Amino acid sequence: MSPSLSSWTYPSLIAHRGAGKHAPENTLAAMRLGAKHGFQMVEFDVKLSQDGEAILLHDDTIDRTSNATGLASSYTLAELCHFDFGSWLKTEYVAEPIATLGTIATFTIANGIHSNIEIKPETGFEAETGAKIARLAQHLWQDATLPPLLSSFSEIALEAAKLSAPQLPRALLIDGKVPTDVFERLQRLDCVALNLDDQFTTQEIMTQANALGYAVCVWTVNNPQRARQLLNWGCQAIFTDAIDTIAPALHF
Repeated sequence: MSPSLSSWTYPSLIAHRGAGKHAPENTLAAMRLGAKHGFQMVEFDVKLSQDGEAILLHDDTIDRTSNATGLASSYTLAELCHFDFGSWLKTEYVAEPIATLGTIATFTIANGIHSNIEIKPETGFEAETGAKIARLAQHLWQDATLPPLLSSFSEIALEAAKLSAPQLPRALLIDGKVPTDVFERLQRLDCVALNLDDQFTTQEIMTQANALGYAVCVWTVNNPQRARQLLNWGCQAIFTDAIDTIAPALHF
């Protein structure tokens, strides 16, 4: 099936990791702050704990964003819940717990906020992670007004997500320069969107993608002038950390 931009009904502004750098990334506190600034869509990273629970975390390890160390996959969810995922950023967030996909689904759906779930598998667990997160997302968002958009840099994870929950929309994340065969990849994975690095996004690639029916979402855009340029080019959505200067209330 060919993608169609007419089916793209997601907001044009997406709060990166909830509230970017203003609250501890990928936590419920970050989602709350993004919502407080008027964002109607949030992006967050999801991977699996040792016992297969879907948790929000960008890195493979918990070193950077908690008061503990080691691979997230070496801990059960119960063990991860004992750690502090907030004080690394600000003391006001001391004792912020790790967030689960279920918690974020409950909060976002109740508040009419849409989601971009980035499947962020640890190396070697791509297929397992993609399949499990897609199945869980399908269940958790079954009554939402819009399904979550599943994205990943891992084509293995996206392929597994496609097989596991084919009806959920998918986006391919590209790190760095856009490969020449990107549209073949999008077609093979049956994606609806192409998520590009701002530094490598040109008007030409955006026009080409849109002409083929693919939405283009650009990360991570923190300069208001650049954000307006991208949207004027026809970009469907931008991911931003700058929730105070690039926000719905500022008429982007």
